[in-house]
Amino acid sequence: MQQQKRQPELVEGNLPVFVFPTELIFYADDQSTYKQVLTLYNPYEFALKFKVLCTTPNKYAVVDATGAVKPQCCVDIVIRHRDVRASYYGVIDKFRLQVSEQSQRKALGKKEIIATLLPSAKEQQQQKEEEEKRIKEHLAESVFFEQTLCQPENRTASSGPSLLTVFLGIVCIAALMLPTLGEMESLVPLYLHLSVNQKLVAAYVLGLITMVILRT
Repeated sequence: MQQQKRQPELVEGNLPVFVFPTELIFYADDQSTYKQVLTLYNPYEFALKFKVLCTTPNKYAVVDATGAVKPQCCVDIVIRHRDVRASYYGVIDKFRLQVSEQSQRKALGKKEIIATLLPSAKEQQQQKEEEEKRIKEHLAESVFFEQTLCQPENRTASSGPSLLTVFLGIVCIAALMLPTLGEMESLVPLYLHLSVNQKLVAAYVLGLITMVILRT
């Protein structure tokens, strides 16, 4: 019965493989990094067989390239870089970890792990720091340009009254200086004579304009 319950999961190539890490980085100037450890986890209720394959087996030595993992256990796989040379800097190699059930030969799942040889751990750290510095400088420049673009608008808005405000003020002053209806002794044409109500409106508008000018 257990075999029947488990069987739907055991489809060839579809079983998830849990391994950490998924990327190996070796540094030529740090011999302690020549040895890396892969940890294979088996969360299932049945034992697994595993096999480690590599695209460039002449560059690496894999301790226990084949083995088994008990149910709900893990196993460490040691990988050593044995051919460190400058011509391999930056070259990406791949490991493939295949797993299968102990009673079967077909591969139930697989996982690829990337391996890279870099010249120096210090150079890598410096590159990260320089990249972070460039990002910070870029952000600072962006903020500076945004502030620079906003400042002219603020100065324009607060530099003084607009032309429309000044024009309305002049019109109101001129209206107040025109003669009032009923004044006969005036050289101004009759159609330019304003009523008392019109002059009151002009005076009121002029007062509002004066307040706006004083605030700016």
